[in-house]
Amino acid sequence: MANIQWEYIFDIKLAIESFPYVMQGIGYTILISLVSMLLGLILGFFIALGRMSNKWLFRIPARLYISFMRGVPILVFLFILYFGLPMIGIEFTAVTAAIIGFSLNSAAYMAEINRSAIASVDKGQWEAASSLGFTYWQTMRKIILPQAVKLALPPLSNVYLDLIKGTSLAAMITVPELFQKAKIVGGREYDYMTMYIVAALIYWGICSIISILQNYLEKRYEGKNL
Repeated sequence: MANIQWEYIFDIKLAIESFPYVMQGIGYTILISLVSMLLGLILGFFIALGRMSNKWLFRIPARLYISFMRGVPILVFLFILYFGLPMIGIEFTAVTAAIIGFSLNSAAYMAEINRSAIASVDKGQWEAASSLGFTYWQTMRKIILPQAVKLALPPLSNVYLDLIKGTSLAAMITVPELFQKAKIVGGREYDYMTMYIVAALIYWGICSIISILQNYLEKRYEGKNL
């Protein structure tokens, strides 16, 4: 331990001086993760309905989609979107490719979460709604979803945390997000270790804030009689 040269592990001066530059990438990190989460939620809801459908025309494609997206590394999928599709004439900007990739990928995970949450609501709720003359969508919107949200909130929050951390992979397709900024400084100053630690601390800070919000929402919903 006495022979460790700590200045090569973490240069405090470099960390402080480069912090504002690295933080310039946080906008892309939040943008990609937030938009991907919202699009993934919408798409994941309909995939979940397809997954639960009695009609094979909806159920089989939904299951194949979930299996494919959960079985393919997101980095491979990003490379297909950004580097592969231009070969057949389809081009996206790096940010657009990242949003599409993370949205489609996260939708598969959120579909399973939504399916599980909806299936966990007592079937008697459906029967009671039907006896009152509610349509399928009225039952879903007024009775099932309010209860399912409470069950789905914790795992959906974890998906968002994974999205925030996963956006670091967007650096591989040249998106100037947080991790990409840290890599640029690391290469310029020949000190990747310091910059990787700075990036790690920033990601930790963002995820800690999201976790606090998650706990707040969970307690709020626990206090409601849904």
